[in-house]
Amino acid sequence: MAEEFVKSVEDGLKLSKRVYFGNDRSVAPPKPISMYKSEQSHLPTAPMIYAVISDPGMVDNPDVPSYQPHVHGRCDPPALIPLQMNKISVEADCYLDTAFVTVTGSWRVHCVMGSRSCDCRLVIPMGEQGSILGVEIDVNRRSYSTQLVSIDGQADTDKLAKEEDGGFLKPQMYTLTIRQVEGGSNLSVKVSWSQKLLYDAGQLTLNVPFDFPEYVTPAGKKFAKREKIQLNVNSGTASEVLCKTTSHPFKETRRQVGKLGFLYEADVLTWSSTNISFSYVVSSSDTLGGLLLQSPSVHDLDQREIFCLYLFPGNNNSKKVFRKQVVFLVDSSESMRGTLLENVKSALNVALSKLNPEDSFNIIAFNGETHLFLSSLELATKETIEKALQWISINLIAGGGTNILLPLNQAMEMLSNTSDTVPLIFLITDGSVEDERDICNFMKKQLANRGSISPRISTFGIGKFCNHYFLQMLALIGRGYYDAAFDLDAIEVRMQSLFTAASNIILANITIDSFEHLEAFEAYPSQIPDLSSGCPLIVSGRYQGKFPDVLKARGTKADLSNFVIDLKLQRAKDIPLERVYVKQQINLLTAQAWLSQSKQLEDKVAKISIQFGFSSENTRMILLQTEEGKQASQSVDIQEIPNKVDLQELVDSRERKIVFLKGLGIGFGDLDATAKSISPRFGDSQLPEIAGEVFINAASNCCNKLANCCCCYCCIRVCSHMNNQCMIALTQLCSALACLGCFSCYDICCD
Repeated sequence: MAEEFVKSVEDGLKLSKRVYFGNDRSVAPPKPISMYKSEQSHLPTAPMIYAVISDPGMVDNPDVPSYQPHVHGRCDPPALIPLQMNKISVEADCYLDTAFVTVTGSWRVHCVMGSRSCDCRLVIPMGEQGSILGVEIDVNRRSYSTQLVSIDGQADTDKLAKEEDGGFLKPQMYTLTIRQVEGGSNLSVKVSWSQKLLYDAGQLTLNVPFDFPEYVTPAGKKFAKREKIQLNVNSGTASEVLCKTTSHPFKETRRQVGKLGFLYEADVLTWSSTNISFSYVVSSSDTLGGLLLQSPSVHDLDQREIFCLYLFPGNNNSKKVFRKQVVFLVDSSESMRGTLLENVKSALNVALSKLNPEDSFNIIAFNGETHLFLSSLELATKETIEKALQWISINLIAGGGTNILLPLNQAMEMLSNTSDTVPLIFLITDGSVEDERDICNFMKKQLANRGSISPRISTFGIGKFCNHYFLQMLALIGRGYYDAAFDLDAIEVRMQSLFTAASNIILANITIDSFEHLEAFEAYPSQIPDLSSGCPLIVSGRYQGKFPDVLKARGTKADLSNFVIDLKLQRAKDIPLERVYVKQQINLLTAQAWLSQSKQLEDKVAKISIQFGFSSENTRMILLQTEEGKQASQSVDIQEIPNKVDLQELVDSRERKIVFLKGLGIGFGDLDATAKSISPRFGDSQLPEIAGEVFINAASNCCNKLANCCCCYCCIRVCSHMNNQCMIALTQLCSALACLGCFSCYDICCD
């Protein structure tokens, strides 16, 4: 999908040359396509809207029509012309390790005749682990807004949702289509999402895509262009917050203990060409901890009290970390072939290079069988690391099926004799297996028998064919970390981030006084993970009862000495705690619902998802269209839909038009794709391997040997890009050749 999008933007930029602005244009015209460094430059690095052009004849200045030569044919796929932007503003609120970002802007359909209309495609690139929360659009006396609904029988809604209406173009890049917008119209857009703050050496960083290409700057010397960025930081701590780096010339508007406020506002000639970046530290060289308490709102479905425990490792780099005993479990099944496995190898090489000489490690490559680097753990000496790198390059070859339980058992046996270390298991896979629930239950029993020094299991999922909720549950049981990559380009970065967070443990076996004495206590995650120097630790949840005035957190340091810290209790009046931790709560509850196959938990997830606006596997996002002057009906809540017919009638009969969008969930894996060893590709509705099989079967007259390079599908694709005259000429040529063939056969038969 991303490649097709890039090609469509290239075509759109070529078409945009038809738009004549007269002599009053204050900005340079779009640069020729050849001057761009790479195709990646056409993927948006800021919120943008594109005009979807199927008929190139409609492209013109809506204000001053100009003479345009007639254009034959249609654009297939449609071209995408970036719309010019009138104004833009961003507001970002940072709480603990989470940021909520709201972007408000206005775009104009400057490239379509006033008498014509086109679809407009909004693309929203988000930051780290972004989650779309809502979109509101106003255009031509119509308003659009997204909403989450709970629906049973999602197969029916999948058939109603069109690929082009809404979904992910790439990971962290959401797209939405508005139908039939008239040329010359202005679109007012408000978009909100949540994302994670990056953490490194005690420093928290907010990154927001805000790099606009030159061709979105409006034409005209008299047009005032103003951009605005507002940042608010509430660390939730009673410590001073220090600003470190900024991308724009911000002006400080507020400074209190634990809080900061900044504002940037300016008239500009061209829009920002730099992403928003803001870094700050919570002033503390040692471990900092606290407990935030908050009462639920009146409209909250759960009326239990809210708590949020945080532990920041501090910025003291000299802290001792636990000696590592680590086993890497690397999926080497057939589906990992090609670039995917090469990226995993590169990330694994980096992880091995970060081991200290006193650490020990081993590598197990698994498919249907297991292949061990060594029979037991070995110290990470320079010689052993070099042998491991050679072994990876020679022996880590894709082939066979997938068996996860076997390598897990072997890793557990290798890590059976540990004393002064926290043993680690890193599982890397791109597939699903049938016995995932049995694996979770089995590992839960195994780890319970090991006590406090049981191995920590961290998991890494690649693509959408693996069951990410199984991997999350396995990491929860193993008190480890979970991460994923849905794009080939993100594998190395995400794997290195996971290894850094999970391996640099400075405090293990953490317990909190009085947790067990509370009533109706529910925490996410249910087991407190170890504190790593690579990321803060946050545990949140609900409770009934009362916390004592003095609360302590206890744990074990790397030198095996005891650690105790007083947690500061604080009423969080201006932090939306329920929104800060709700995404983590939804993911963990979904994993528990999958493991227990509980319909009750699924219903709970759906209610939480709708209440706070975070998508889940049990809800679906819809787009509501309201005409100006019509009274807005109450929120749509679809609970039971008997069949497809009733669903379609419901959509057509409502006062407001309802468009079902593609699901935002990651799903529960694909056993069939894993069994067929299909390599994951994010965003492709049909993989090349599967498509090839379909067309080979459909084109019965094609030779199987030629199907891979020249099949009926290829001919169809070529013909679909031809104009009418070329198609007529090709048809006449084929007819003439067919007639010559008939004459030849007649001549032979008559002889």
